[in-house]
Amino acid sequence: MEMMGKSNLVPVTHKSNNMSPFIIGGVVLGGLVLVCIFGGLLFIGLRRRKPKPVETSEWSPLPIFKGSSHGYSKTPSKEGTITASPVPNLNLGLRIPLDEIQLATKNFDKKLQIGKGGFGTVYQGTLRNGLKVAMKRSQPGSGQGLLEFQTEIMVLSKIRHRHLGSLIGYCDERLEMILVYELMEKGTLRDHLYNAKLPCLSWKQRLDICIGSARGLHYLHKGASGGIIHRDVKSTNILLDENLVAKVADFGLSRSGPPDQSHVSTGIKGTFGYLNPEYFKTQQLTEKSDVYSFGVVLLEVLYARPAINPALPREQVNLAEWGMRCKNKGLLDQIVDPSIRDQINPNSLRKFAEITEKCLQEDACDRPGMGDVAWDLEYALQLQQTAVVQEPLEDSASNVNGMLSLHVIQHLPSTNIEFEGDDMSIIKEDESDSVPSASGVFSQLKMDEAR
Repeated sequence: MEMMGKSNLVPVTHKSNNMSPFIIGGVVLGGLVLVCIFGGLLFIGLRRRKPKPVETSEWSPLPIFKGSSHGYSKTPSKEGTITASPVPNLNLGLRIPLDEIQLATKNFDKKLQIGKGGFGTVYQGTLRNGLKVAMKRSQPGSGQGLLEFQTEIMVLSKIRHRHLGSLIGYCDERLEMILVYELMEKGTLRDHLYNAKLPCLSWKQRLDICIGSARGLHYLHKGASGGIIHRDVKSTNILLDENLVAKVADFGLSRSGPPDQSHVSTGIKGTFGYLNPEYFKTQQLTEKSDVYSFGVVLLEVLYARPAINPALPREQVNLAEWGMRCKNKGLLDQIVDPSIRDQINPNSLRKFAEITEKCLQEDACDRPGMGDVAWDLEYALQLQQTAVVQEPLEDSASNVNGMLSLHVIQHLPSTNIEFEGDDMSIIKEDESDSVPSASGVFSQLKMDEAR
């Protein structure tokens, strides 16, 4: 029995030794499979969590605010939920948490409402760092204005200019679309032209505002990457800061592309009264479309009346048509805004009217570029300032002729104007780089004034 027991043990031991490599191999293989599965799940999890740093990272304003501490730290929303963003994968570092915006506007208090437009309602508020801002909010969840929302962010994230509005940030949480801008203390140009409660703008102030706006549009057309057509130039889209410095705003309808390229629009966009006639006929959109719209703004500045006023007699409803008819009849000085009529020098008025007429030409090829418009407006301002300087000399008959020539030559803008700050140099395309003689300048001045 003992021998049988021993003999039975031997085969069992031998069998166990033969199967051990298979068992070990199976265990190792299974372990590798588990490691691969775990690694795959980890990789997928990391990929899904990758966008989250955008939601929790710091944001900073655009480069125009370099040197000032306007940075914010983003905190997750109280609900902890993440909704699809209307502005995917931009990574511009400009997102502002909705909680921060609600705090700044006291949960969109109607008392802080400062305006309303096609995109939505505008509120003023103060961010946690003390920066005063204007917040443009679309109707929550409506989905309207999505393209304008995206366009405005994309355009303003790549341009910077003293006479263009600045984007501080945006919010796209919980189906909201909110754009946050620097607050323009003095409101819109239109407010100062039509609102009797606000101080009346002098002729010089109006010229300065027009010059600043023209510079901003010139940079938009020629200085911005690829060239940008604003597409909705009007007096409500020209904002004024506390020093009445003009900034062109509202780029929701803008189009990008090479400066000389025309765009075929699938639908009429813009504001009636400011749209150039050929846009209706051909739907061709160029930078000269902005020039026409700016010409209407110049008439608003001169007459202090809306571009379209249905309450007026039929022939006066459209400002552009009525204004040009009055100019051709020689009635311009009679219909100028009465509050500034006595301030305007006749030569400055004639030059301003000449610029306006060029901007409002039906054929786009006959309109000047915004660079030329800015230059000519500078000239109109110089004529106005020269007249102011000459007034004390008018009683002296012996000195008036000589001093007139001297002052005019000293105040004449050069053909190459260096704009301050980020403004571009504007060079008249039809003139050479050589500096003209004093007699040549005076002759040219006389011809211009005789127009």
